[in-house]
Amino acid sequence: MVCLCVSVVVCVCCSVCLAGGSGQCSVNGMFLFDRAMWSPQPCSVCQCQRGTVSCHPVPCGGRHSTKKPSSNAEKKEGIPKQKKSLQRTSEEGGAGRQKKEERHVTPVKVVAVVKSMATQNKKQEVAVKKQEVAVKKQKVSVKKQEMVVKTKVRKTEVPVAKRRDLKINKDSLPYLPYDDDDHDDHDHSEHDDIDDDDDYIIRATGKPTMRLAPMGRPVTMATGRLATTTTRRPMVRGPGRAVVTFPRRHSIMESLPAGCLLSESLIACGSTGMVHIPILSDQGVKTLYLADNKINKIPPRALAGLPNLEWLDLSKNKLDDSSISPDLFQNLTQLRRLNLDGNNLTKVPSILPPSLVELKINDNKILGLTPSSFKGLSKLLTLELEDNHFHDGNVSPLTFRPLKKLIYLRLEDNKFRAIPSGLPVTLQALHLSHNRIEEVHEGILNKTVNLRFLDLSHNRIREDRIAPRAWIHLLKLESLDLSHNKLVHVPSFLPVGLQQLHLHHNQIERIPGYVFGHIKPGLDLLHLSHNRLANDGIDDVSFLGLYNSLTELLLDHNQLRSIPRGLLKLKSLQLLRLNHNVIRYVPLNSLCDMRQSDDSPLVSVHLEYNLIDRRLIPPTALSCIKTYHSIILRPQSYEEDYHHEDY
Repeated sequence: MVCLCVSVVVCVCCSVCLAGGSGQCSVNGMFLFDRAMWSPQPCSVCQCQRGTVSCHPVPCGGRHSTKKPSSNAEKKEGIPKQKKSLQRTSEEGGAGRQKKEERHVTPVKVVAVVKSMATQNKKQEVAVKKQEVAVKKQKVSVKKQEMVVKTKVRKTEVPVAKRRDLKINKDSLPYLPYDDDDHDDHDHSEHDDIDDDDDYIIRATGKPTMRLAPMGRPVTMATGRLATTTTRRPMVRGPGRAVVTFPRRHSIMESLPAGCLLSESLIACGSTGMVHIPILSDQGVKTLYLADNKINKIPPRALAGLPNLEWLDLSKNKLDDSSISPDLFQNLTQLRRLNLDGNNLTKVPSILPPSLVELKINDNKILGLTPSSFKGLSKLLTLELEDNHFHDGNVSPLTFRPLKKLIYLRLEDNKFRAIPSGLPVTLQALHLSHNRIEEVHEGILNKTVNLRFLDLSHNRIREDRIAPRAWIHLLKLESLDLSHNKLVHVPSFLPVGLQQLHLHHNQIERIPGYVFGHIKPGLDLLHLSHNRLANDGIDDVSFLGLYNSLTELLLDHNQLRSIPRGLLKLKSLQLLRLNHNVIRYVPLNSLCDMRQSDDSPLVSVHLEYNLIDRRLIPPTALSCIKTYHSIILRPQSYEEDYHHEDY
């Protein structure tokens, strides 16, 4: 609080000045400037001199007299005396006194001064608030733009256009060494202007976490220029572009197209129309995302200046065999993930970095695999080669020998007629859907003893073309997908540890008795939808071995005329689908055992799109099911009203 004296009797105080300066005086809790004068009481004047207050009386008889001077002589004598006194007081203060009219300030003028100061303060506060709102809007805009980039990066982790929906999720595989955060934040400090919202996670079916490392250090580019970095927030570059760029690396921005996303560890230029890759040099970059462009040539030394690069995505470009030089990856000793999906390669690039743990070359035109195709890739865990031109004659049995740690292999959408031989013993997930496989030979899977997931859907397999001992060594196999084949019966000699069996979209007419009897502890999912099952194709002992384990049974879109026998013995069954059959009635003891007083474990029963007359259902036929809304009976096939209603 600082007070400004505008007359000898009036002082104005405001909070915008700073108190406590050198030479100031403190009077009644107020700070006065050096040489300030005031009148604490009539006929007395005080002055602040270098921090000390000195007061002395002054003549003021004429000022306080209630009578007017009686003569001109008195006026002439009184006025000079007062002027001399005041002049003497002014000289002692060392400064000229204000004019007479300025000393006599009315309260109205004081209030006006205070209001003016308050108005200025309010204007300043409003301006500061406007700046804060602008900064917040800029942050929101930045986050929206970053979400666009996240979506584009995630798209590269989704299977290519021709890839079918997976029944097996790589998240269910055991913990992988590369499933951690591969980007360290050693250079992060508490002064970095990076919020938690700036970190984002990119995940797609067992893929690792990626963080945008903090920014704010100099970057040296191939041009030799030093790009000065700042701690400012990112901003959009280029009109109408939906990609965020960071104004931290001016030299990078000069060599990359508008719309790129830059951070300390990331360069992302997806879908920017890039035709060639400029020569970049930055030891801090760990992720280079160049997907969905028109790149057809990469200079041999384009990536030599990125020695710490860990993830390189070149998917959906126009690369061919001549586009990738043997020396391209020579300096990338830390590269862990390489994505070359959606290009025009006819062979696997030579001299790949031995540090790779993931290699994706889906949707290309590769004509074959040799023993040297994956030479030196002893650390590789994931290999994806779907939608190429592989067949039994152009894949060597020694192709996979160098892959000592491979656990995940995709070979869908090729032209195999049999399961390839020479698969690694470490393999845990094998995808061979959408091929031309007709039979499963004995011994072909003898060495893959760690296999847990096997997808053979969309092939031409018949149960009589599966060797009796084909699965005998697959003691760890948990999920087997034989959907969309040519099976007529449920295959015998299934793997002993199987938990999920997918047999939908076949021509199955019969479930042989005891076919599941050897499985321990038993299936929990049996998918038999879209087949040709009739009531005479299901025996009383068809589900033997599944009585205590099966939780989901899918029999929809078949030719059943009544509730199948043996369902009462399935003590763990929770989901039962019998919709889209030709069932006409629901008899007693078909779904509820009248001899038991306990509720059924069933939580969902689908009986819609049959020929059931709901009025003829016995009142106790479904009484063991806890909630009636779990029973779907409408609509039936003969009804015009096709809206689902609860029973």
